[in-house]
Amino acid sequence: MFGDPIAFYKKINTFERENGMELTVAKTGTVGYEMTILDKHLSSPNTCHGGVVASLMDATIGAASMSVSLPNGFLVSTVEFKINYFKPVLFGDVLVTKGSVDFEGKKLITSTGEIRNKQTGDLIAKAIGTFNKYPLSKKLDAIKTSFNL
Repeated sequence: MFGDPIAFYKKINTFERENGMELTVAKTGTVGYEMTILDKHLSSPNTCHGGVVASLMDATIGAASMSVSLPNGFLVSTVEFKINYFKPVLFGDVLVTKGSVDFEGKKLITSTGEIRNKQTGDLIAKAIGTFNKYPLSKKLDAIKTSFNL
């Protein structure tokens, strides 16, 4: 239907592109992102907004979930996630993430993730999230129209 599921996901994920996030898939169920903190990510001079870190985490654990659901014709949506912040993020920091699926049921997937500062290795944040699986067919017409597929 859409060939390589990860290439398909990258094509339809404008949020990822707009924020300079580069997705890598180690294996099905385990993914990572790399993202450099830019001026547009700051909430005060030199300091990244916590919502940017939360968005990166949601994307990470969501992409891990998507990597197991999309090959079977399902998209995912975030039901909930909890994040713990440990260190501040500054302008120019390069963040690297790792997300892994811990459980996949018929309707829900649970994933965990972490974000580290690439330069220092410091742990920035950890999270756990739950994702709802729903048929790709529910969005397929909108996707085809938006992305000329």
